[in-house]
Amino acid sequence: MPCNLQSSRSSKKPELMSPAGHWPQLHAAIEAGADAVYFGLTHFSARAKAGFNLSEMPEIMRTLHSRGVRGFITFNTLVFEHELSHAAQTIAAIAEAGADALIVQDLGVLQLAHRIAPEIELHASTQMSVTDASGVRLAQDLGASRVTLARELSLDEVRAIRSQTDCELEIFVHGALCVAYSGQCFSSEAWGGRSANRGQCAQACRLPYELMVDGAVRPLADARYLLSPGDLYTLREVPEIVAAGVSTLKIEGRYKDAEYVALTTHAYRQAIDDAWANQPHPIDPAAELALEQIYSRGLGPYFLSGTNHQAVVKGRAPRHRGVLVGRVVQVLPEAVIVETNDVQRLSPLKPGDGLVFDAADWRSPEEPEEGGRLFELAPRGGSRSELRFGNGAVRFARIRPGDLVWRTADPELEKAARLFTNATSPVARQAVNVRVTAHEGAPLEMAWQLARQPSISITVRSPELLSAARNRGITIESAREQLARLGSTPYELADLELDAAGSPFVPASVMNQMRRDAVDLLQAAQSQPPARTIQESAQVLAEALDAVTIRTQQTLPAELHLLVRTPEQLDAALTLEPASITLDYLDLYGLRPSIERVRASGIAVRVASPRILKPGEGRIVNFLLSLNCPILVRAGGILHALQASERPVLIGDFSLNAANALTAKTLLDLGLTRITPTHDLNADQISDLARRIGPGAIEAVAYQHLPIFHTEHCVFCRFLSNGTSYRDCGRPCEKHRVALKDQNQREHPVMADVGCRNTVFGAEAQEASAHLKSWRDAGISHFRLEFVHETAAQVREVTQLFAAALSSSISYGDLARQLKRLAPGGITEGSLFVPTNYLTLPVLQ
Repeated sequence: MPCNLQSSRSSKKPELMSPAGHWPQLHAAIEAGADAVYFGLTHFSARAKAGFNLSEMPEIMRTLHSRGVRGFITFNTLVFEHELSHAAQTIAAIAEAGADALIVQDLGVLQLAHRIAPEIELHASTQMSVTDASGVRLAQDLGASRVTLARELSLDEVRAIRSQTDCELEIFVHGALCVAYSGQCFSSEAWGGRSANRGQCAQACRLPYELMVDGAVRPLADARYLLSPGDLYTLREVPEIVAAGVSTLKIEGRYKDAEYVALTTHAYRQAIDDAWANQPHPIDPAAELALEQIYSRGLGPYFLSGTNHQAVVKGRAPRHRGVLVGRVVQVLPEAVIVETNDVQRLSPLKPGDGLVFDAADWRSPEEPEEGGRLFELAPRGGSRSELRFGNGAVRFARIRPGDLVWRTADPELEKAARLFTNATSPVARQAVNVRVTAHEGAPLEMAWQLARQPSISITVRSPELLSAARNRGITIESAREQLARLGSTPYELADLELDAAGSPFVPASVMNQMRRDAVDLLQAAQSQPPARTIQESAQVLAEALDAVTIRTQQTLPAELHLLVRTPEQLDAALTLEPASITLDYLDLYGLRPSIERVRASGIAVRVASPRILKPGEGRIVNFLLSLNCPILVRAGGILHALQASERPVLIGDFSLNAANALTAKTLLDLGLTRITPTHDLNADQISDLARRIGPGAIEAVAYQHLPIFHTEHCVFCRFLSNGTSYRDCGRPCEKHRVALKDQNQREHPVMADVGCRNTVFGAEAQEASAHLKSWRDAGISHFRLEFVHETAAQVREVTQLFAAALSSSISYGDLARQLKRLAPGGITEGSLFVPTNYLTLPVLQ
């Protein structure tokens, strides 16, 4: 049955956007029918290993625009202070080359781009972690015309946001899922100095972990990859997505090959076209299998279909698996016998297929798997087949009965993709509407207009006047016959209108020449870069930096702010008389008694907001306001929502990702009293930021377990219950202490928040003893100590040590030695480490 589209459906057909790591993928996206392609440069892009040079930009945009495809540049990293000048130059060059939009993460860069090139579209990247209408409005206020929503939203939540904003909304519909909210993952930064917010994700989420529950290992059979989600697949949900009023459906995959781009784009192109036409789009099982085969860690709609923590992470493997084809039943000296499944009917195994034997239930995750190209296949009765491989390709002694068999590569599928990847003439064509005016005694005139880009139109006229026909004059049928011959051009004739007066005679040669001239002129018109006003980037940046208020002040005495997460830690904190105590509790609504205890002690009390706020959770903002105390703000949407209230004192946390003075000023202008710099900054960069915006505006974290993953996926629900959500999980997060043990035997604590979202914290205590002197020299006086699983005794001793060091009662070296003794997981500089080459500038190419 046709989809019953709801009233939220946009009046404009949704756009299909495909990824391009380089030229082969870009061409595949065009031929497979993408409306837009997104790609990055070799710097300022969240996929640092996939990108074009700036010098290629004009050619890229000519290529895209000549085919009616828009080009969006991923400028979606945090930008450091020393890179702002190059960022400004790059923005101007991108706008000049004719790019249609910039996809931006950094709030300060978003505003900078709007000033440099006010006519280019600015899109808020998914790295902004926008999950509600308030977050959308914040991005709009700063210059964005489109927002890419977080991948953790359900379709119902997308609909709710759509109903509350007029902004264009974009969602991912296919491809890899990060376990952490984009923009909120610091694992690569913590463990290798490679920031995910800087395009250098090390994919720590794809590593194996053991689950530690109350100090003991919890066996999980074949589930070793506890943080590795499956891949997003929403082809069946496309009619609902279109009906929800989403502006753009986006395919993930700038690291994927051209075959992946071609086949996924083609599949979603057909689905969107049918949904928009309100036509049924039956899912062909073989076509569905093809998408799973080309790249898959296990496909599903996952978050988009609602919360089911049992579905998102299976945990058996972290990499491309393709299609499950069977299970090993017998191992022979030079072959294996496999019981095949229904895949054999839809897409039979054949020589040349790539296979891998999955022994996750008995083999160590560190061991390589066996696999290779199938050489020969022989039926063995029923659904069994004997598989043989090339000499030495497979070590059969490492395969056991029961192992799963996956097809990871299919040459036939690669061949099918060549229609788009090796196209010799355009596959995807642009519809053109033509109006022909043929009057006796006047030139023949043709007006050609692109159906999807009406602003692009050209007119051609014959050099001679039309005479009367001796027999039959021009008809709409004869005109269509000549004008539809568009051959290898990127166009196809759609609507044709004929305005004829008298009975004019039009020679076929004239029609053909005018058709060729029209095609040339259309191509030229499409390839022309848009006329834009582009401001001088250096001047714009200088003015923006001049506007940053440096709040000069004398160095003030150091103050300690403690953040606690348990009642026991609060008991200890109350005995220490810090400048403030921040409560970061799982049970947000149980805060009031603790707040009263802190107030009664004469200590300033603060509460921490969630890092994510979704539709339906707005009551949390009202509750935070009702507490009538300062708020540690962790989400842009919450910050924006607080603008309409009688605001309490607001302190911005690290998750707002202030990486430079422009972003810091933006946040301070939104009502924050102080900010905590993003954990992407090292200790020297924090000092530099303090000098630029004034040290009183900085609250530096001097002790913490770095929050390395912040995820919608609940480890407690998935592995300690049979439930799918907080409604039926039994709340194991309130009963058990959980940690993830990595391959280096480090145990990383896991805690849940009020929204049942999990934070995985680093096992080691990240501490700033080596940098306290430089921070004090920079004038910083507000220092925060954050505790996760520390005991009350550890809270007291850590705090007393920092107080002693900051008052010069002990040396900073003594502080480090004592902290090392205290911390069971060890200590680290972590993200504060200052590499010798961090000031190396990106090279404009």
